[in-house]
Amino acid sequence: MGVHFTEFTAERSVATMPVEGNTQPVGLMHGGAYVVLGETMGSMSANYHAGSGRLAVGLDINATHTRSARTGSVTATCTALHLGRTTTVHEIVVVDESGRRCSTVRITNLIKDLPPQS
Repeated sequence: MGVHFTEFTAERSVATMPVEGNTQPVGLMHGGAYVVLGETMGSMSANYHAGSGRLAVGLDINATHTRSARTGSVTATCTALHLGRTTTVHEIVVVDESGRRCSTVRITNLIKDLPPQS
C-alpha cells in the first residue's frame, strides 16, 4: 500500500500513501485504500496507547469519502478523540496534495490484556 509514517504518537500521527497502485480501474483512489490507511493509523496509535502486555483490537470503523485523488499522494492525519483504559477513538482525515479533504475515517478500538503465552 506504500504507507509511510512521518509522525507517530498515541495522540496524533501523520502518514502518506501514493495514489498509484491504490486505485479503482477508472483511476480514482479506491475507497478501500482510504479505509486501510485509516485503520492502519488508528490501530497502531491505539496499540501504542495500550502499552506493554495489552492489545488494541478494532470494534468499529466507518468512512465518508468526499473527493477522489487521481495522482500523487494523499496525506492522513490521525487524531485521538478518546484515549481510555478500555477503548480508544481516532479520527483520520485524508487530504490530497492540494489539501482538499478526500475521506474522513473514524475507528474505535477495544483495549484488552494479551492472552497468556503457552
